[in-house]
Amino acid sequence: MDVNLFRRAMADQGADGFTGAVLIRQAGNVIVEQAFGQANRSEGIPNSLATRFGIASGAKLFTAIAINQLIDAGLLALDARLLDCLPYGLPHFDPCVTIHHLLTHTAGVPDYFDEDVMDDFESLWVDRPMYRIRRLEDFLPLFQDRPMQSGVGERFHYNNAGYILLGLVVEQVTGQLFSDYVTEHVLGRARMTDSGYFEMDALPPRTAQGYIDSPDGRWRTNIYSIPPKGGADGGVYVTVKDMAAAWEALLAHRLLSPASTARLLTPHVDADEENWYYGYGVWIDQRDGEIFKYYLMGYDPGANFHSAVFPCLETMVVVCSNQTDGAFGMMKAIEDELTRALS
Repeated sequence: MDVNLFRRAMADQGADGFTGAVLIRQAGNVIVEQAFGQANRSEGIPNSLATRFGIASGAKLFTAIAINQLIDAGLLALDARLLDCLPYGLPHFDPCVTIHHLLTHTAGVPDYFDEDVMDDFESLWVDRPMYRIRRLEDFLPLFQDRPMQSGVGERFHYNNAGYILLGLVVEQVTGQLFSDYVTEHVLGRARMTDSGYFEMDALPPRTAQGYIDSPDGRWRTNIYSIPPKGGADGGVYVTVKDMAAAWEALLAHRLLSPASTARLLTPHVDADEENWYYGYGVWIDQRDGEIFKYYLMGYDPGANFHSAVFPCLETMVVVCSNQTDGAFGMMKAIEDELTRALS
């Protein structure tokens, strides 16, 4: 594999304005690691490999891991009914919704932000100030009284509220705040020492500000665009090295039993796109019956994240960005070079 090809592809993306950090490992060895742009534009602080980035929905993997840890411990079951797990009023929810349905986005429950019909996440906070959304329970008024979107198990429909509900199940079973449980039992076990569910108005050192760029060249941070603290549907902060550690811990069965790991990485449902399936908290690209890649992605105003493991190439890629867009282009450029190596 020609490392220089990766470097040239990444340099092209950097020249196009990518800001963030990238890590590529193959067979456990670092092939490329590089940072671009600024973590804090006002202060001129550059991004580095030690910078912490918000990864938006990429954090759904950690929610799925937490749920499966409770299953491993005998405290929860995949066929447990949601309404038996939570004490909250969910008057229009079908009683047949189970933990498995929520993990695979097949529950049909109402969503607070349906990405198929909404494209402006910031519009959610016009009537409900985003700075008051700090706990998982705070999301409930946004969707708990709405009707079901579809029948249980009827189809795959990406759903953020479903993962909020899973986080509430973790809290109900463990008696801990979701973020505390995941920090201790997922991030801690994976040795993700620089990662956490940080609050945007109290960020620790080496954390990137998220930026929203306008076509006219102006920019603003995302502090008024997303809730101040991430939760079960997304919003953890990681470094690229910590995210690589998460993949390694998962695949080495340090987070889950071998059976639960295999189940999490199983393509349970067709995601209605060519070759794409969904496991538990992870996208799966399956081609001709073989796994080409396990994939995570996250999009928020001011945060963009893509990461993949390519089993057939023994390769892992992590791309974190503190802009609304850019990580996909970087990931695609890297993957194009990887697939050329296969041909």
